[in-house]
Amino acid sequence: MNNPEQNLMRVTIYGHEYTVRAVADPSYIADVAAYVDERMRDTELNLDGPQSPTRISILAAMSITDELFTERRRRQSSLEQVEGRALELSNLVEEVLETTLKD
Repeated sequence: MNNPEQNLMRVTIYGHEYTVRAVADPSYIADVAAYVDERMRDTELNLDGPQSPTRISILAAMSITDELFTERRRRQSSLEQVEGRALELSNLVEEVLETTLKD
């Protein structure tokens, strides 16, 4: 079944054209494809000698995945810091309220 809200478009990645069907906005799909293309080309430049497109794809995918995992760890760390600070502030508010109510 086709979802009428899905967009169908063609993108070029590393010299190959692909048809992509997605719910996302076409400009977002184009941006994602351009990013993957850029990462593959950067990966190729950093390798010694010619490599197969499959090898370049896998290495680029690993690099992009590393970026994702690094960002997830950073976000989780930030979330933990915010939660810790919120707990500290909540405890401080409770202490102030208890002190105020005793007086």
